[in-house]
Amino acid sequence: QVQLVESGGGLVQAGDSLRLSCGASGRTFSRGSMAWFRQPPGKEREFVASTRWNSANVYYTDYASSLKGRFTISRDNAKVYLQMNSLKPEDTAVYYCAAKLTNPLIVSRVSEYDYWGQGTQVTVSS
Repeated sequence: QVQLVESGGGLVQAGDSLRLSCGASGRTFSRGSMAWFRQPPGKEREFVASTRWNSANVYYTDYASSLKGRFTISRDNAKVYLQMNSLKPEDTAVYYCAAKLTNPLIVSRVSEYDYWGQGTQVTVSS
């Protein structure tokens, strides 16, 4: 049974940093895609960042355009991380880790991913 478990969320002030971690058990995604999504209060789940292997077998990252520069995704084998800097109140959300054994056709599409974690709450106060 595949499990994704996130950690690292919490309550921080605007301008602070947080690092989220997600560990996978039951399966490795060494050649698949691992990603972060978030769901702000009262809104739909949205793409944050993803990692994948491109056609040349090169490790590749993608970001939501509005977050690039503040957020950094990285991974090693069974774990994926999200470094979040200069946090803003609008970053408040439940953050979810997602995984797929192969590369998604559209990295930002929720339905592409087969496995999800339970989510970790990030709250940024002003």
